[in-house]
Order: sequence, then structure tokens, then C-alpha cells
Amino acid sequence: MPLIRYIEHDGTEHEQEVPVGWSLMEGASKNGIPGILGDCGGSCACGTCHIYADESWLERLPEVDEGQDMMLEYAVDRRPNSRLACQITVTADMDGFVARTPVRQHTE
Repeated sequence: MPLIRYIEHDGTEHEQEVPVGWSLMEGASKNGIPGILGDCGGSCACGTCHIYADESWLERLPEVDEGQDMMLEYAVDRRPNSRLACQITVTADMDGFVARTPVRQHTE
């Protein structure tokens, strides 16, 4: 299983093995990692799983589609590397992926 690094806005790090096929949001929520809410359960309908993907990984991620882009419009402090964790499926080659959480999600 790939080891994913979730880093909270204050620098607190959580390393978690996440099964291939799960989303980054599932990896966080099923393992009690704070900062990624996923209120809609991963259907790209709320934007509460906003993360900042480490810039070294951006080229390896799928492009942001229209639905994700629309949800990211509600994100607090959206950046070029903003993504929704529910829309990133963990693959075998994602070992070491770094996801940083924003100071708050838009519903907090």
C-alpha cells in the first residue's frame, strides 16, 4: 500500500498507508486524519475535502475537471495546486504523495 503524507495547516504530519483504489479523502476519513471533512462522502458535491497537492506531484495527477473546478470555487484560499481529495484515486505509484490541508474548509 502506498504511504501518503497528510500535513495539517499547522505542520502536524500524519503518515498513512492507503489501499490502492481508495480516494485520498477515504484514506483520511477512515483513519481519523483531521482537516479533510468529506461531507458529501466523496461525490464531488461539497468541496470539504480541499487539499493542496504537493507541487512535485501535480504533473502526475489527472487534470481538474469541470465538476471539481466548480466545487473548488467554494474553497477557502484556492491555489493552483488545490484539489479535492475525493477526486484523487490512490494508485500504486503514489507512495510518498503529500497532501496539505488548508487552515479551514469552506463550511467550518
